[in-house]
Amino acid sequence: MDRDLAELRRLDAAKRNTRVEGESLGMEAVQLFHQQVEKRHTKLGKATEAWARVVPESLQEHACIESLVRGRLTVLVDTAPHLFQLRQLMLAGLEDQLLLACRGAGVRKISLKRGRWYDDAGNDCF
Repeated sequence: MDRDLAELRRLDAAKRNTRVEGESLGMEAVQLFHQQVEKRHTKLGKATEAWARVVPESLQEHACIESLVRGRLTVLVDTAPHLFQLRQLMLAGLEDQLLLACRGAGVRKISLKRGRWYDDAGNDCF
């Protein structure tokens, strides 16, 4: 009988969780944020600020920064005429200004492509 009671106590102690639930996961989530999200957000934020300073406001409404991967800043432009206009400005020197302004973010190349970041109702797709 004492042997069974001792075995039950041992099993109960082994199965009992004394630490606070989520404590280690919270620290791991914060660490993951600092390693993966914060660094990318900072670089993309710098590129976005430079984009807002350099690109004419009339074109900013029709363009959206999609990503910054391996030094390539990808920008979506919603219509073909605006894409053409933005490409012409890039060739006229806007690209050099942007690359200079985005140097701290690690931007080495800017790619423009046609695409939409919103649905037909005007709501963001991201």
